[in-house]
Amino acid sequence: MEIKVNVGDPLKEPSPTLVVGCFEQEPAAPLVGELDQALGGCLSALYREGEFTGKLNKSALLHTLGRAAAERLLLVGLGKRGELSRERLRQAAGTAMQALRGAGLKSACSVLHLAAGGGEEWLRAAVEGHLLGAYSFDRYKTGSDNNGGVAEVTILVPAESDLAAAERLAGEGRTLCEGVILARDLVAQPANVATPAFLAEKALEVAGRYGIDCRVMEREEMERNGMEALLAVAKGSSQPPRLIILEYRGGGEKERPTVLVGKGITFDSGGISLKPREGMEKMKNDMAGGAAVLGAVTVAARLRLPVNLVGLVPAAENLPGGRAYKPGDLVTAMAGKTVEIVNTDAEGRLVLCDALHYAQRYRPAALIDIATLTGACVVALGSFATGVMGNDQGLVRALKRAGEESGERLWELPLWDEYGELMRSDIADLKNAGGPSAGTISAGWFLKQFAGKGKWAHLDIAGTAWEEKGRPYLPKGATGVGVRLLVEYLRGVADSGKSA
Repeated sequence: MEIKVNVGDPLKEPSPTLVVGCFEQEPAAPLVGELDQALGGCLSALYREGEFTGKLNKSALLHTLGRAAAERLLLVGLGKRGELSRERLRQAAGTAMQALRGAGLKSACSVLHLAAGGGEEWLRAAVEGHLLGAYSFDRYKTGSDNNGGVAEVTILVPAESDLAAAERLAGEGRTLCEGVILARDLVAQPANVATPAFLAEKALEVAGRYGIDCRVMEREEMERNGMEALLAVAKGSSQPPRLIILEYRGGGEKERPTVLVGKGITFDSGGISLKPREGMEKMKNDMAGGAAVLGAVTVAARLRLPVNLVGLVPAAENLPGGRAYKPGDLVTAMAGKTVEIVNTDAEGRLVLCDALHYAQRYRPAALIDIATLTGACVVALGSFATGVMGNDQGLVRALKRAGEESGERLWELPLWDEYGELMRSDIADLKNAGGPSAGTISAGWFLKQFAGKGKWAHLDIAGTAWEEKGRPYLPKGATGVGVRLLVEYLRGVADSGKSA
């Protein structure tokens, strides 16, 4: 979908549909009251009869019958004025896109941001909500059901003096959303398409387009580096593993980079510890962390953020087979630690531990991994919050702030040493799973053993990477979670001149 910016009076701008934000129980609010007057009291009647009250994410589509310049009005509820936030505005913008798509409308003008005063952050939020709410993955659909959705939304600003800033913000918002859409598309691809090799090819393609250095490590080099944990996971599949290495240099020559590590399991059957059949088709989303890293590095490069950034994506398939690793096996990770395999479905931490150790060669200012790691995180937090753990409270706080700003909220879980007892092995330094208790925390504790002594944080997106029902700007399916969060964190790094 295309986002444009234009100078125009909402009351006089001709358009197929004008999208207007409405507060709860405020039919006489600015613009809404003027439109109500033009329509002979139609809007106040809707409020009075309770057919539309301005409640958050409720909408109503009206024909103006020639009484206004726009052919239709799409009223979108913003909730109570005192509770308005950028996240609520994003949601309202996403709600508008779903309503337009449902009505078969291809274009509209939007003044949602003006209800909040029209400031820069409000405009950015509206742009994000419109673009992300318009998303659908219908690449493989054929026939008349695929109507293509909304093609164009024009953001109206009141004065010529506002135009340059609005166009810049809209452009930045478009770039950010294209990074999210890249991640969504990768996660949504079927696993017979999105193999480790496909991910590597996509990374090379994107890197070449935006001036990012990209290198792909293959099996032989992993063997030379002693990445036995990562290689063990890939043994059951005919698809060879890859370690994708992305480097963007936007900061000073001597500035230490932020390193992002994203789990890239392109399909997870559970291996020998086979998952139940119900829902296994969704395990194509087990590379959502890797997709988020690729999206975030791409956005940082396109926005030319003044930071140094490294992205690492260990990619593999976890399948059963005659050569697959087994419960009871022992592997030696790149860091030299031995790991007893007690559950082959706890494979994400194995590919991540080698990537986290490899990251140490960059002397990271901050190290952040992101992964669909544990079903226990879904049980604990559902699909509304990402779990976060780390060894540095400054880094965790910075990520939580970025989560609040981006709408990708985080909830911190403890990482006390006592949880490490769950990961003790009788025959090795560690085992790769700790049983049914505290599964998210014990997995985080395992990763901590390979994260080095610097600042490190772990993001578990098992619940937030996939949306089951659909929400205002998160259509059903892949969410692209992590891209906006990490970019917001990197903006903070750029502003402060240091990580966290």
